[in-house]
Amino acid sequence: MKESLATKRAKERGYFDRGPEWFCEFKYSPVNGIGYEQNINRRDPSAVIMHEGLYYTWYTRNEGPSYGFGSGDLDKKTFPWDLSEIWYATSTDGVNWTEKGIAVGRGEAGSFDDRSVFTPEILAHDGKFYLVYQTVQHPYLRRSLEFIAMAVAESPEGPWRKVKEPLIKPSNDGEWLGEEDNRFLVKKKGSFDSHKVHDPVLFYFNNKFYLYYKGEPMGEEMFMGGRETKWGLAISEHPEGPYVKSEYNPVSNSGHETFLWQYNGGMAGLLSTDGMEKHTIQYAKDGINFEIMSVVKNSPEAPGPFRGPESKTDPVDGLKWGLYHHVYNDWNYIARYDINTELRDFFLNRKTYE
Repeated sequence: MKESLATKRAKERGYFDRGPEWFCEFKYSPVNGIGYEQNINRRDPSAVIMHEGLYYTWYTRNEGPSYGFGSGDLDKKTFPWDLSEIWYATSTDGVNWTEKGIAVGRGEAGSFDDRSVFTPEILAHDGKFYLVYQTVQHPYLRRSLEFIAMAVAESPEGPWRKVKEPLIKPSNDGEWLGEEDNRFLVKKKGSFDSHKVHDPVLFYFNNKFYLYYKGEPMGEEMFMGGRETKWGLAISEHPEGPYVKSEYNPVSNSGHETFLWQYNGGMAGLLSTDGMEKHTIQYAKDGINFEIMSVVKNSPEAPGPFRGPESKTDPVDGLKWGLYHHVYNDWNYIARYDINTELRDFFLNRKTYE
């Protein structure tokens, strides 16, 4: 019997051997306290953690409209993540939140974080709390480099001590073409993270600290209709570094924000809006070599899942619920997502019904 290329490809990649275990759908609902508010941007919520009976989340926050690049005023806000600080909020139920204030602010003039600090993630480990986030230095231009930084505290309420130097820098091994502030014009693109490092998330994994991040190259291109963004990994023996980029980088060929969770001794991730393998859930037993496990739709934007105990039995338990950001009337606000596994469970139990 003849086989189409599609059939051969699916067989070679083992698609027919994978059931619905890794599949889920998403449903969305509003939250109070950090939801929609005119003239305020709240976005990029971190993972949600629980400490002494309270849920905590950290997020990007700023006020006022955005003007984009080229306004002629280098002090004007370019995007909803520009001129930001990292704030935090607490909740007893995951729905009603109390905004508590600034956790990490911008640095002093001339520092690598003097323009904006944003897109935070949290790791609670051995009685300490580690915020990782991205930064940009003034002035914010199309060709500006961006960095990944850390702040440390002994309580989720702070005070937060900044690590002095960036944990990860762009490889900066490409070469711009000309003097125009145009990030698409290059003589040489360089590595996958030659221009920017974004969206950090930190885990204690395999007795080391695994810091995943998104990389963007100089002269970014588009492949198969998806932006050229990929995930990188840097590993350290100590939470504050030094971090060494993995020799396997990039560890994904797709994905925008880094949305990962630990499962059964390995690492799972949802690759959302960018790249040729977008809208997939993938898994790597070693945290490096990811394989596609399912295809999903309508995934949340810039989500932060609740970090509960690591599941050994349900692959999607690690993203059961969390927060994400939504855009309405040009303002970013935080809302809640929950997964829905009814369709998955129907097919898992289908033999019972027959």
